[in-house]
Amino acid sequence: MSARQEKETEQAMAASGANDGLLDVAVVGGSQAGLAMAWYLARQQLRFVVLDAGPEIGHTWRSRWDSLTLFTPIKYDALPGMPFPGRPDTYPTKDPVADYLQAYAAAFNLPVRLNARVAHLSKTTEGFEIHTQAEAFRARQVVAATGPFQVPFMPQAARRLDGSVTQLHSAEYRNPRALPPGPALVVGGGNSGLQIAEELATAGRQVDLSVATKQPMLPQRLAGQDLFWWLTRLRLMQMTTESRLGRRMSSREFVIGSSRRRLQAAGVRFRPRVADAHGRTVRLADGTSLDAGIVVWATGYRSDYSWIDIPGVIRDGKVIHRRGVTEVPGLYFLGLSWQHTRGSALLGFVHDDAAHLAGLITNTDRATGAAAARPAPQRTA
Repeated sequence: MSARQEKETEQAMAASGANDGLLDVAVVGGSQAGLAMAWYLARQQLRFVVLDAGPEIGHTWRSRWDSLTLFTPIKYDALPGMPFPGRPDTYPTKDPVADYLQAYAAAFNLPVRLNARVAHLSKTTEGFEIHTQAEAFRARQVVAATGPFQVPFMPQAARRLDGSVTQLHSAEYRNPRALPPGPALVVGGGNSGLQIAEELATAGRQVDLSVATKQPMLPQRLAGQDLFWWLTRLRLMQMTTESRLGRRMSSREFVIGSSRRRLQAAGVRFRPRVADAHGRTVRLADGTSLDAGIVVWATGYRSDYSWIDIPGVIRDGKVIHRRGVTEVPGLYFLGLSWQHTRGSALLGFVHDDAAHLAGLITNTDRATGAAAARPAPQRTA
């Protein structure tokens, strides 16, 4: 972020009241979900701040592997109020997404506080208290918009491998050149695992891909149209978790754009799930084993809500909510996978849930303000 942008952010924060007592709203997380929410809150002229852990807007996107490409075309990648630049039928990579998020925050002068990882959230009589490593904020309402990708998960088998094995999570993978020479084992049959395995094989490496559960694969394009054109046209993107079809769709993930046949043609050898590991040997579920020199764990992420010190919000690691609304008045979530529909965690679709929550937040704020302005009843002798 440039010095001019930093100054504009400070001015926006001052205008929103971030440095002046009780805020209307604090948004935790400054990626697509948090910025979409900020846009709606700014339109309602609420006093708010967006707290982001990263050193720059879009940091999470820039930190992913170099060739990561969205499986939604540009026409479906815009946040509210600003189109995503480029040809509508092309697919952006990670850096243009990060650039777009930075430009978005600057265009609307959104009050984003960077390097502000939230360490503690608690309930107070007037609302909530939010502590970062350096500051404390008070707000009547809070939106947790930290998204579904928080803490990289690696199985116990990773801890049993010898120190001579190069192993990393997909969150740390950048490109084939960043790895030492030699065969690679990729563990994980989701979108990330298949994309990384194909990239390594195309670069000339021998690649084994360990898949625990075969996920349904959907082509990127059907009959000349993008998959999301069909999903939108058939209203499948609007199917909610309250519908029977929505519940069925949300019960399993789909791999988009990858092809088992194409990966096999590139030389990728499909293997069963990893059962255990010791030294440099990885044992597979079918009883076979591999000598592992390089392992990429594309084994997903786990949520981390340890910073939320409020009873009744998290149960068994999952948020208790209904379309982002918790049982704690004034506490909301945004950007969760299947929070309401398939698009709840996607860049170009999160605005639907953001608009819904913004309406609830605004109504609550106005009701609270009206109650505070109402004169206290007079007592009679």
